[in-house]
Amino acid sequence: MQAMILAAGFGTRLLPYTKICPKPLFPLLNEPFLLVTIRRLQAAGFDHIIVNCHYLREQIVSALAGMSGVIIQEEDTVLGTGGGLRLALSNMRNEPLLVTNGDIYHTVNYRELYHAHDSGKAVVTMAMHDYPRFNKVTVQGDYVTGFGDQEGGNLMAFTGLHVLEPDVLEYIPLNQEYSIIDRYREILLDGKKIRALNVDDCSWTDMGTVDDYLALHGKLLKKEIPLWEEFSHLPGEEFPFLVDEQASLGKAVSFQDWVCIGRAQLAHKSNLQRCIVWDDARVEEGTNYLDTLLVPDWATFKRNIG
Repeated sequence: MQAMILAAGFGTRLLPYTKICPKPLFPLLNEPFLLVTIRRLQAAGFDHIIVNCHYLREQIVSALAGMSGVIIQEEDTVLGTGGGLRLALSNMRNEPLLVTNGDIYHTVNYRELYHAHDSGKAVVTMAMHDYPRFNKVTVQGDYVTGFGDQEGGNLMAFTGLHVLEPDVLEYIPLNQEYSIIDRYREILLDGKKIRALNVDDCSWTDMGTVDDYLALHGKLLKKEIPLWEEFSHLPGEEFPFLVDEQASLGKAVSFQDWVCIGRAQLAHKSNLQRCIVWDDARVEEGTNYLDTLLVPDWATFKRNIG
């Protein structure tokens, strides 16, 4: 089975943090999210995985170097979701392709979604759910009928997970920015079918903003949503406080609600509540942080962002 992870975006909603790290490499429970996603796909049986990258792509190339079964597609210009898929066409096998975003945490079963796709009935299968914040796709029965521009049916949200027949990409202009949704609109106009697979029974979280990123950690650490088995170091009895074994903690450091601490330094009497601290960050003595993402050289970082 083959898959593609879309990881070329700028992550503008996560600025200024994405100035130092591309969003797909943001750590989740102290591990680069992109690497855990690849492990999850491989565990589901996907042995051919394409990852595209553009913004801060040297970091992604370095992180994925030498990974078996992974093809890295570097993009010199912004190509969008459709353009990136079209460029990858030459690296695809003649079989359905599963596509996923590099910034979505979910419990959709990759293998079941892949095998639910029936090319005889639809050229694309989109995993859909009811998520009012993003409900923009019109669905009638088991099929997509429009993208915010069709009357009738129910509005649902696209999870970012879809399975497609590679030949639908041939009509996308090569080396041009293009949205895959625009291609899907053309498919509907041509009378072809796009299946809507309801995954309302699955957990799904977009980590596109700092608040979303913090909230996702809180839900995982408080066991409010399922935890992927593919994390290298699953938290044990320390829930809801995850502290890397190489972190340096001063005396009288205190945590509240939940925290996630990487290989960082926390000085004497520092207090954190609902915070994420990245590797190499330092928390100064006697400081208090609430609902905060702390990154290396935090004082300088704060000055740079005003």
